[in-house]
Amino acid sequence: MGLSACGGGGDSGASNTVRVTLANHVWTENIKKALPEFEKQTGLKVEVTQLGEDQLSDQYNVKLNAGSSDIDVMMYRPLQEGKLFAKNKYLADLSDQVKANKTWDFSDFQAGPVEATTHEGKPVGVPIITEQEVLYYRKDLLAKAGLSEPPKTLDELKAAAAKIKAAEPDIAGFVARTGKSPAVTQFSSFLYSFGGDFVDGSGKSAVSSDAAKQAYAYYGGLIKESGPANVSTDMGWPEAMAIFTQGKAAFYTEANSLYKNATDPAKSKVSDTVGFAPFPAGPAGSKPYNIPSWALGVNASSENTGNAWKFIEWATSKEQTLAQQKSGVPGARTSVWANPEGTSTFPKDLVEAIAASTKAGVGHDRPLVVKVAEAREIVGQPIVDAITGNDVAAAADTANAAFQKFLDDEAK
Repeated sequence: MGLSACGGGGDSGASNTVRVTLANHVWTENIKKALPEFEKQTGLKVEVTQLGEDQLSDQYNVKLNAGSSDIDVMMYRPLQEGKLFAKNKYLADLSDQVKANKTWDFSDFQAGPVEATTHEGKPVGVPIITEQEVLYYRKDLLAKAGLSEPPKTLDELKAAAAKIKAAEPDIAGFVARTGKSPAVTQFSSFLYSFGGDFVDGSGKSAVSSDAAKQAYAYYGGLIKESGPANVSTDMGWPEAMAIFTQGKAAFYTEANSLYKNATDPAKSKVSDTVGFAPFPAGPAGSKPYNIPSWALGVNASSENTGNAWKFIEWATSKEQTLAQQKSGVPGARTSVWANPEGTSTFPKDLVEAIAASTKAGVGHDRPLVVKVAEAREIVGQPIVDAITGNDVAAAADTANAAFQKFLDDEAK
C-alpha cells in the first residue's frame, strides 16, 4: 500500500487557511483557546470543524472516500480507523516531516503510541492523547484484609480478590467490563501478560493459543468467582465504574483516562480511599496496553499539506503537550511525563502506575484490522463464555475459527 507523500510549503493549492477537523474532547477545547497564539506566530488562519465521534466518522467516510481536499488536518482514532484510513490511502506519509525539526523531537514520543500511528514502517499520524490500563483499588479494604500493598501479580490479585469477597460478601473482590465488545480492550492487557495476542507473528488468528485460553479463563473466572453477585454480561466502563465508585468492589482494571470518575467526590463515594497501581504481572510479565486514543494526521488529498504540518507540529509540541497534560489530558511525550509540572495534577500513585505501563506497554488494545467492531464481537465472545461458566477452551477454538475466516475475508 502506497501512501501519498506529504509535501512541503510548495503545495500547488496552498492556502493561508488551515482547515482542521477535530472531535469533541477536552484536548480540542484546550487547543482552540491557544489558537490565537499559533495564528499570530505563523500568520495562518485556522478554521476548526468540531464534531461528535459518530458525526466525525460519517464526515470522514463521505469526504475522504470522495478524495475531498477541504480537510487538511484530521483528528482520528488510530486503533479504530487507522488501518482503514491507511489502507484507503487517506493519510499522508509524514516520514520527512517528523525528521525535519530536531527541536520538535519525534524521538520524544512513547514507543507504543508511535507503533499505533505507523503503517508499513511509515509514520502517518502523531499521537496526542494516550491511555494505559491500570489497577484501581480500595486502600481501606486492603488494610482491613491485612494486605500491606496492592497486588503485583495476577496470582496475587486473584488471591486478594477472593479474600476480600469472602470477608465482605456484599462487596465484589473484582469488577471489570463484561460486555463482549467493550471488554476486549481491557481484556487485552491480560492477554498480553499471559504471553498472547489477537494474531500471531504471521498474521494468523491466535485467540485459541494456550496463552489466550489461559487469559480468557483467568479474566472470566475472576469475575465469575470474585465479581459482583448475579453479574451482568453486558457491562461497559460506565456500569463497571459505577459498581466501583459506589463502594461495591475492591479491585477494578480500567483505562487511566477515566480516573477522575473514581477520585471526584461528586461522582464517587470512595474518592478518598482510591489507589492506583501498575497492571499486575502475568506469566509473561506486566504488559498493559499503552495506546493513543487520538492522533492528528494530514489528509493525503489536501493541497495545503505544508501548512497542515505546521499546525500539527505546533499542536503536538512539548509546550502544548505540557499545557494539555496539566489540564488532565495524558499525552505521549516522555519528556512531559518526566517533568514534575506535567504530572502535578495527577495522583502520585497514578503517575507511578502510568510510568510503569509506558515501559512495557503494547501499542494496541484490540485487533489491528479494518472492521474493528466486527472483530471485537468475535474475539470478545469467549470472555462472556468464561464469565458464565461455559467451556472456555471450546469457546476460544470457535472464536479462533471465526476470527481466522474474518482475517482471510479482510485480506481478499
